[in-house]
Amino acid sequence: MAPKARKQLKERHKQVLDVIQEYTSKHGYAPSYREICARTDITSTSMVNYYLEQLEEMGYIERSENISRSLQIKDSASEKVNKVLDNVQQVVKEISNSLTIPIVGRIVASEPVPIPSTDFALFDAESNVEVPESLIPFNMQKENLFALEVDGDSMIDAMVNDGDLIIMKPVKVAQNGEMVAVRLKDQNETTLKHFYHEGDRVRLQPANPTMDPIFVDSSSDLEIQGSVVLVIRQM
Repeated sequence: MAPKARKQLKERHKQVLDVIQEYTSKHGYAPSYREICARTDITSTSMVNYYLEQLEEMGYIERSENISRSLQIKDSASEKVNKVLDNVQQVVKEISNSLTIPIVGRIVASEPVPIPSTDFALFDAESNVEVPESLIPFNMQKENLFALEVDGDSMIDAMVNDGDLIIMKPVKVAQNGEMVAVRLKDQNETTLKHFYHEGDRVRLQPANPTMDPIFVDSSSDLEIQGSVVLVIRQM
């Protein structure tokens, strides 16, 4: 049975509900019958039980038999609607605080392939993706972020699949283990791999056990173009 509007409750019912709400919010569990007596002008626990039975019948509370402090206020229809509206407003807020990031091309996540000398400029100027700003680290400069579409499956164990979008920040230097976009200068080819500097050489490691790493004799033979910030799965 749906609860009546709260303004239709008698004053004593309101007092009991308020005590349950305030006590539970403060302590994390419901008050006892005696504690309800102490916080209202109800003189006996049997009268408290009487009001609780009525509130339960009206759908305002629920309680478990033979379990102490089991009182729980049920959401009214209006409260449920308000919660839904709050969730919608939160989603709208996140959308309104989104970033428009340009999709500037594709990045190969398999064997390196030749790229144009104009870098990643493969998509038209209208291609972009909306990303909630909350997903980007707060201390990161967001103006120069760009997106690439992944081509290949060499990074599947890093949860990057063919067709996914990756959000990148432009960097020239990478730390070991970072997932980066790398251009191999002598071949003018690009690839997406984990970066490892090992003495005089660099290892570009795929995240796919069926594929071998790429070794580059000197870090001067490659150009790091960006580091992965976020992966957007394409379903």
